[in-house]
Amino acid sequence: MTNRNAIHLQGVEFGWQQGVPVLDVTELTVAAGERVFVKGPSGSGKTTLLSLVGGIVTPQRGTVQVLGQDLGPLSGAQRDRFRAHHIGFIFQMFNLIPYLTVLENVLLPCRFSRRRRGRIAAAGETPRAAATRLLQQLDLSASLLHVPVTRLSVGQQQRVAAARALIGAPELVVADEPTSALDTDRRRAFLSLLQQECQRSNTTLLFVSHDDALENAFQRTVHLPAINRASRQEVVA
Repeated sequence: MTNRNAIHLQGVEFGWQQGVPVLDVTELTVAAGERVFVKGPSGSGKTTLLSLVGGIVTPQRGTVQVLGQDLGPLSGAQRDRFRAHHIGFIFQMFNLIPYLTVLENVLLPCRFSRRRRGRIAAAGETPRAAATRLLQQLDLSASLLHVPVTRLSVGQQQRVAAARALIGAPELVVADEPTSALDTDRRRAFLSLLQQECQRSNTTLLFVSHDDALENAFQRTVHLPAINRASRQEVVA
């Protein structure tokens, strides 16, 4: 799937409660292969934006196009399949499966997406080899592969979630405050790997954070409060 724009929002409005918009964006475009830092304080609509881009929710008004696909007309099951094939998600709360091991959690996207498996094979790796490589680059040793994720620290769990998102070179990676539980050194290593993996496969990266110290690592910054009319109206009110 190829398209000059990886993400295009047009006239998008969304509210978790009817009649109370939390996101009102006239237009937002992210080019294919671009690595973008989305900045804004708590409550500015960052997580809502990622939920729309990831097809977890659909807007009440407007269109959300991802990799050339308008997500609005798709059913929930179709959006799930699209996300499995094309989008790597690093959730703020990780969303790891507690009864699975580290390796099983990282390999989970490959179970649901033949496209991810195909991209791994085209790169000359097996899914297990790709998972092991990503985990090692994130400073998680091979001795942890078969450990239940519940036995890991919060920072280790966050890195497992990152490896799961990156496996199979998805065209788009969406990251929601992914460095919040990492110390300075591991945050630097995490960002380096994320940028390296995205550049390697020309993956678009949409990275959301309130941490200004991370901004310089990205090609462009989007100040969400500046484009979200809902947050500006709230300030005025």
